[in-house]
Amino acid sequence: MDLEIYDKTEKGVSEKDQKLIRDVLNFAGSFIHLADNTEMSVTLVNNDEIHKINQQYRGVDRATDVISFAIEDEADDDFPIVMDEALKESIPENIGDIFVSVDKVAEQADYLGHSFERELGFLCVHGFLHLNGYDHMKKADADIMFPLQKEILNAYGLKR
Repeated sequence: MDLEIYDKTEKGVSEKDQKLIRDVLNFAGSFIHLADNTEMSVTLVNNDEIHKINQQYRGVDRATDVISFAIEDEADDDFPIVMDEALKESIPENIGDIFVSVDKVAEQADYLGHSFERELGFLCVHGFLHLNGYDHMKKADADIMFPLQKEILNAYGLKR
């Protein structure tokens, strides 16, 4: 997977934590059988920045932990792009962008009594699953997403 990580935090996020993000998301991609040429990004921000994003795009006036912006490939175009399978497979598929508040990672890890790394991995996988069409707004959807999320994190080694 082609994964870009952007650190927009005030203090900066360690190389070790950025490696964790890269490793856990590549693991998650393999776990759900994503194509190798899948693209996405993770932007690490502080509470002030994610508050602005949350307010602007979701109408919620508070900081949150993770926000996912999925790129929808299915569009009702009058003129769909037609290409052969070989060409289609060679073009990377960008699934979207995740924004993670590192302030919330620290707050929630402390509140839940587990490591910063576990919470960081959890939020990245959570956002990643949203980019791949999983949701938890309805119980039936949550009954699929949450066990998968837990299975990925446990298999990777980020248990609670």
